[in-house]
Amino acid sequence: MYLNKAFIIGNLTRDPELRALPSGMQVCSFSVATNRVWKDKNGARQESADYHNIVVFGRSAETSAQYLKKGSSVLIEGRIQTRSWDDKSSGEKKYRTEIVADRVQFGTARAGGASGTPTTDAKQGGKSAPALDTIEYPAEEINPEDIPF
Repeated sequence: MYLNKAFIIGNLTRDPELRALPSGMQVCSFSVATNRVWKDKNGARQESADYHNIVVFGRSAETSAQYLKKGSSVLIEGRIQTRSWDDKSSGEKKYRTEIVADRVQFGTARAGGASGTPTTDAKQGGKSAPALDTIEYPAEEINPEDIPF
């Protein structure tokens, strides 16, 4: 069995670009930054950022271009794909690795933005899912001895 699945949670580094293929299908591309924090052997805090190229097709592409902007938080679920082409100016072969998104879930809105942005799912034909409410947990402490099992 083989598996090619990617989950990325991060922030957009640039505004999405929406284009149309010759077939008329919409394509949206943008870049997402993720960061990693760790402590080195001396105990000093280290941080690094990675940048991921994202491509979205169809109705999800239109919705992503409409609601996302630079700095937006996003969760991407998709597959990793590397494509190649011959560069016309230099004549050399070029490569680009990107994540082809099956699902785009918009994160929390930044200040000044609208809350409750929809989730699009390419498998559902780009239909919007309702925003989920946050769970309110009780303030009282739970005593483990009160649990009946």
